[in-house]
Amino acid sequence: MAGENIPKRIIADRIAASTGLRQADVLTVVQRFLEEITNELVAGNRLEFRDFGIFEQVQRRPRMALNPRTLEKVAVPARRSIKFRVSSNLRRRIDEHDAGAKRDGAPPA
Repeated sequence: MAGENIPKRIIADRIAASTGLRQADVLTVVQRFLEEITNELVAGNRLEFRDFGIFEQVQRRPRMALNPRTLEKVAVPARRSIKFRVSSNLRRRIDEHDAGAKRDGAPPA
């Protein structure tokens, strides 16, 4: 089910080709966009991108875990984590792609 690993340079190349902008300029904008997302998440803000999804920070409770090597119980402290919820539009597009791939006899990408 895992697809290809696509680096941001490939995304920037595709955007540059479709917009006529220079690849270096697009790469700079993509990097700044990612930095802004990071800054907002660090600040505890929720990011909503319509037709894509929602990024939000969640607080994980402290818990007890088991060390698989020693079977010893280990305390895991509370921590912050990032949660992504996919939008219904993106979910629908993925499901449509999977259904189309099944019709064509190819495994879903």
